[in-house]
Amino acid sequence: MKKRNILLGLVLTFGLTACYDLDKMPEGVLSTAEPFRSTGEIRNYVDRYYEYGVRTQGFMAGGGGGIAGNDANSDNMGSVSPNTRLMGFSSLSDAVSLENYTHIRNINFLINNADDCPEKGSTEYNHLMGEAYYFRAWFYYSMFSDYGRLAWVDKPLDPDMEVMMLPRESRTFIADKILADLDMAISLMKEQNNSSSMRLHKDVARALKSEVALFEATWEKWHYAKEKDRPEKFYDTEIGEAELMSKIDNYLDQAITAAEEICRRGVWRIYNTGNVLNDYRVIFETPDLANNPEILWFKMYDGDQVGNSVTRYLNTGGGNIGVTASLVDDYLTIDGRPLVGDELLAAKRVYSTELLPTVRDPRLSQTVALPGQRMQPERGNPYIAGFPSLAGDGSAFGTNMTGYIMLKHVQIDYTGDYISEYKGSTPAIQFRYADVLLNYAEALAEKNGAVNAAKIIEVLHPLRERAGMPDVDFDREYNTSADYPFKNLDKYIQAVRRERRVEKALEGRRVFDIMRWAAAEELIIGKRAHGALFTGSNLPEQYGSELKYDLNSGNNMFLTGKPGDSERYILPVPPSTMPDGWQFKPNRDYLLPIQERMINVMDGMWEQNPGW
Repeated sequence: MKKRNILLGLVLTFGLTACYDLDKMPEGVLSTAEPFRSTGEIRNYVDRYYEYGVRTQGFMAGGGGGIAGNDANSDNMGSVSPNTRLMGFSSLSDAVSLENYTHIRNINFLINNADDCPEKGSTEYNHLMGEAYYFRAWFYYSMFSDYGRLAWVDKPLDPDMEVMMLPRESRTFIADKILADLDMAISLMKEQNNSSSMRLHKDVARALKSEVALFEATWEKWHYAKEKDRPEKFYDTEIGEAELMSKIDNYLDQAITAAEEICRRGVWRIYNTGNVLNDYRVIFETPDLANNPEILWFKMYDGDQVGNSVTRYLNTGGGNIGVTASLVDDYLTIDGRPLVGDELLAAKRVYSTELLPTVRDPRLSQTVALPGQRMQPERGNPYIAGFPSLAGDGSAFGTNMTGYIMLKHVQIDYTGDYISEYKGSTPAIQFRYADVLLNYAEALAEKNGAVNAAKIIEVLHPLRERAGMPDVDFDREYNTSADYPFKNLDKYIQAVRRERRVEKALEGRRVFDIMRWAAAEELIIGKRAHGALFTGSNLPEQYGSELKYDLNSGNNMFLTGKPGDSERYILPVPPSTMPDGWQFKPNRDYLLPIQERMINVMDGMWEQNPGW
């Protein structure tokens, strides 16, 4: 069947407004009767996607979405209520419109109508068209990571319904199209040596290409390994095994090449002044990162016209969220060993020995606050982190849910209004050089860790050096403890996965790693978010009557186990809320559902995702 454009029903489902009729050019963005008569008009058109095409938008209480809150949908963070997807409680009624197709339709209008611009072929014209291809790739990738197979649309919609019917394409078809758009973006956009313009450039497209290629390579590899004998298939079943293996290998090569191209330029480097106790954390609170050599692209908030609420919710150690023990326990010791067994338990008994930079990777104490850590500017009576506010005052400000206080992203020395809503200026970092190095190292490990071992060590060296940690040693770091989720993994892959978790902690990407690794069985199912050791540590000595637990009613804190147990850990939610831990459904929840009304409108052209 000749494939041309997506059907009208899609547009109705995706919620296009009257401003964007199917057979008209978008209104309100062009200054002439003919579209795109200057690069100025093209720039005005593209600029709006700088609002929609970024990863993060602030922070909401209770571990909601945003710069600092998205890891509440993973095993890195506990919140006042367990994540619906991890609990297996998602339903078809939760399915949302695929609104990215609205943006894709409008970008297609530009790509297909800019040829008559008198400035076609100029450097500025090419760069702006490269931005358009980048954003189209981004909007597709954002849907692809959640829904898998999609219909590919690269031309404006045709109002003739019969010629717009398009089925969902295979996973690898869509991945190839996204990567092709990124190749086009790379070929058209300018090089930049810093992020001061806060606009896209070649290395941002290369960074996203490395991410997309790694995402699909690992998704196909690990879902195929787990599901080839199961009824539900989340990998590409439309090609044979040999072709699938070839695709995986090719995607890994593309991830490696894209990362290498960035590294070879010699422009970007890991921010490192030699202060191992602060260099990692400071980039996440600095509003203007224009001249930071690690930042490829960021969104700046000024705290006045455009602000966020990160510091507002987190600067008293509360936010109704808390870092989990699962994340804390994954940090190596200062000499590069897993901290496990009796040694780990001994460190937990005296809060906060396990967090000390003399004991653990110093990135931990820059992610989770130590007692004595100032969390607010030194004016008035600044909040100093002590023992966490486990009962709090019942507000989003006062309560910590796990005993581990988030420090990363908090603007300690903010000179603006850190009390009012949307007045903070915590930056939204889109891509940093660390992301590139992590993609590079993981692709090398997935390709052939043993052969690439020396290169992996070299690639990760700048991250370890900034933290004051020894270089990767795959044997020394290999965690084979019985309770370690990845104890059976290849030691090279285990090491790069841990490094990614630690370096990217609380940046909102953990859930995508869990999904692409097909790792819910190891990391999620039957487990529960829990926090610091309470019973069996010195924590009970720090609190008075404000903490109530193990009562018939009126509890404001909950613990694992039962009274009399020698070790009990803080729970962010009552045990009765998730008595058997997270109940993620692996035959269903790796992908989100498609709206039923969309399935109906498509008249059989789209099928529902597996298990739904």
